Amino acid sequence: MALKRLLDQSPIKDIYEKVDAGARITDEEALRLYNTNDLYTLGAMANIIRERKNGNNTYYNKNRHIDYSNVCSTTCKFCAFSRFEGEEGAFEFTHQQLAAKAREAYQLEGITELHIVGGLHPTYSFEWYEDMLRILKQAVPGIHLKCFTGVEINFFAEKYNMTHEEVLNRLKEAGLGSMPGGGAEIFHPDVREQICPGKGNAEQWLEVHRTAHRLGLRTNATMLYGHIETYEHRVDHMGRLRKLQDETGGFQTFIPLAFHPDHTQMDHFARPSGVEDLKTLAVGRVYLDNFDHIKAYWISMGVRLAQMSLAFGVDDIDGTVIDEKIYRMAGADSPEVMTAKDLQALIRDAGRMPVERDTLYKELKPMPEAVGR
Repeated sequence: MALKRLLDQSPIKDIYEKVDAGARITDEEALRLYNTNDLYTLGAMANIIRERKNGNNTYYNKNRHIDYSNVCSTTCKFCAFSRFEGEEGAFEFTHQQLAAKAREAYQLEGITELHIVGGLHPTYSFEWYEDMLRILKQAVPGIHLKCFTGVEINFFAEKYNMTHEEVLNRLKEAGLGSMPGGGAEIFHPDVREQICPGKGNAEQWLEVHRTAHRLGLRTNATMLYGHIETYEHRVDHMGRLRKLQDETGGFQTFIPLAFHPDHTQMDHFARPSGVEDLKTLAVGRVYLDNFDHIKAYWISMGVRLAQMSLAFGVDDIDGTVIDEKIYRMAGADSPEVMTAKDLQALIRDAGRMPVERDTLYKELKPMPEAVGR
């Protein structure tokens, strides 16, 4: 009865009923959800879709992030990671160093995935990237290589005078298994031209992912929020993702990324609040009804809030991660690594069922024991 009274008084009751009936919400309704203070009803409707798609399961994987270099030919105002060649703090790992990192993570943690991205390097040859993938596959033969953002792929195409399809086919031949969702930032040009001038635009990012889907490569999608963008910009961003997913069905998960301002050109901004984090995850779950998964990236939002997000539409809490640098260099204070046991405990404490997955969401260890306290 208490739940019914709360719902009857909610300013978003009509959207809740629409979602409960399985209907798609509009852009205008997504904006209403962003502007509501009724987090209880918003979380409840996000949970409806979460459980409709994934039941009580919460996914995690054993992965390691490896950034091959932070040397970059462009400067994004929100980025604390990139450096110019020769600048203090710049790094470039050799293929042998990358292979050693991969072997170590496999031997110690039994990782199933390498998540690999880097800066837009001004001097590497395209063969350098192909060789990197082949050497990593030789170092850990069964590993899945989730590599290169849409911005990196577009950069390769322009730098080496190839089409997106040619780039992706050659990388796929070398061992590329899927793509992460980075580089999306905010699609709207009014924002993008201010925070990352000179970077690949929204149309190029979307075309890279469209091409990847056509070639059988699954990809993820992100959104960087909590800086100069408005709610309208966020809905516009998600709307473009929803449209492409209607077309291709190739996206696996949506990952909202909270902006961390420390050590960036935008360090006068505050980090998004916990309320804003939960609201963004929940609106993403409700609006992106054609995405199977919503991921809380615990590195960016912290472990406790990521745990709470499991009641706000989230069904994936990422993985062990290990050695993440991009958020660390922007001041993230979350743990440097989470073990599989840590992740399982975190999920169970939230009343959810931990399920280990591979990169493509094949269940590896479903753990059927009852969840409870």
